[in-house]
Amino acid sequence: MSRIAKYPIELPGNVEFKIDDGKLSVKGPGGELSMMNNPLVSITLEDNVVRFAPVEESKKSWAMAGTIRALVQNMVTGVSSGFEKRLNIIGVGYRAQAQGNKLNLSLGFSHPVVYELPKGVTAETPSQTEIVVRGADKQAVGQVAAEIRAFRPPEPYKGKGVRYSDEHVVRKQAKKK
Repeated sequence: MSRIAKYPIELPGNVEFKIDDGKLSVKGPGGELSMMNNPLVSITLEDNVVRFAPVEESKKSWAMAGTIRALVQNMVTGVSSGFEKRLNIIGVGYRAQAQGNKLNLSLGFSHPVVYELPKGVTAETPSQTEIVVRGADKQAVGQVAAEIRAFRPPEPYKGKGVRYSDEHVVRKQAKKK
């Protein structure tokens, strides 16, 4: 039995929630997000409060109710305040520059890496070694940050590469003679 599904979601004043034939849509100042509802979950909206319940008393139905509730909560948070991931670039000559919907990265390769950002996700570079990825969709923001990090993940000997701002890289000792 999911405990998460039992907690209702209170919608902020600037967020609009709709249910149409199993399609959930959330609209707010940060954009509009939508997803399909699972048939095992029933959703009710009363006085800006969204409640979730399983259709039948089964383990799978309760689990899906908790999952759908968490996804809707992320959608509400995304359209009201948004999500962001911060990345740091460490290494001599490594830098990043945001230009519109493209991110130019110099990561020690013989060529610059140009990453095109998907729709709904923006990137800023406050400094040459910092990247801030923002968007309303939590999954898309995390995916973009992971793809940028994958170009040059931090290596354990010198710590060079692209890492999350809160990531700690365990350093290894160099080979001894």
